[in-house]
Amino acid sequence: MNATLLPVPHGEGTVVVPPPVDALGYWAGAPSVLVVDDVVYLSYRLRQPVGAGRGYANVVARSIDGVAFETFAVVEKDAFGAESLERPALALSDEGRWRLYVSCATPGTKHWWVDVLEADTPQGLALAPRRTVLPGDDLHAVKDPVVLRDARGWHLWASVHPLDYPEATDRMTTEYATSPDGLDWTWRGTALAPRRGLWDARGVRITAVVPIGDELVATYDGRATAAENWEERTGVARGAGDGRFRAVGDAPAAESPHAGRGLRYLAVADVAGVRRLYWEATRADGAHELRTQVLLEAGLPDAA
Repeated sequence: MNATLLPVPHGEGTVVVPPPVDALGYWAGAPSVLVVDDVVYLSYRLRQPVGAGRGYANVVARSIDGVAFETFAVVEKDAFGAESLERPALALSDEGRWRLYVSCATPGTKHWWVDVLEADTPQGLALAPRRTVLPGDDLHAVKDPVVLRDARGWHLWASVHPLDYPEATDRMTTEYATSPDGLDWTWRGTALAPRRGLWDARGVRITAVVPIGDELVATYDGRATAAENWEERTGVARGAGDGRFRAVGDAPAAESPHAGRGLRYLAVADVAGVRRLYWEATRADGAHELRTQVLLEAGLPDAA
């Protein structure tokens, strides 16, 4: 069986969005993609260094060829009362309306929550009212949703950070939720958890869920230590039923060749018979850029 989900090992690809400044701490990335009528719609996060604003905007853009994008909408953190924004997720409602799920940081805390914007057009998302759909709570931060709608309803995988130890809020699992409408969600349990002693021991974050043959396959970000926060590498996990996944292999499947080795937030777009990948990659100068690549098929190793 072929994984058909991974970039070449060091993720060269083509730059889609450069960092806002060519310097350490400036990022473009955390992509989410949605294909409608063979057009690629991309949402992503722009970020400045800690102390200079962090994640300041989510962008929605459109492309015919999957490489050159036209910006349709920009939403900024101040509209949410947030200290920072992280990975957005694009989706279409059952009625064909556009949705943007936005990850928001609560000022002065380690807490995160998720709001959704809804509009008739992607351009309308810039001024759409917001609604909180994943509030988190005093002990859990919720962010970076992956949203999938199929014949059975709505499915969501989100990164959840425990807040019980203030010095260890970088820990993360991926939790699974379902919904009849993409707005009211019910948590169903842990979809993917860290593995003790391995490269993903500190935290795991599912970034894409894709049907391949008769099963679901996910890509995910992993880190071994708190020091690897913001420089996660990419792994693969196989569906284990009920929204859960089992990690494959004992090493990362893809990483950047540069210091930090970050290759994360991988997203998948199937358009006009081609599978195209998008991800956030660490550069030699420490900045992060958003890259893309038409897939080169790679074998899926046996499950660990």
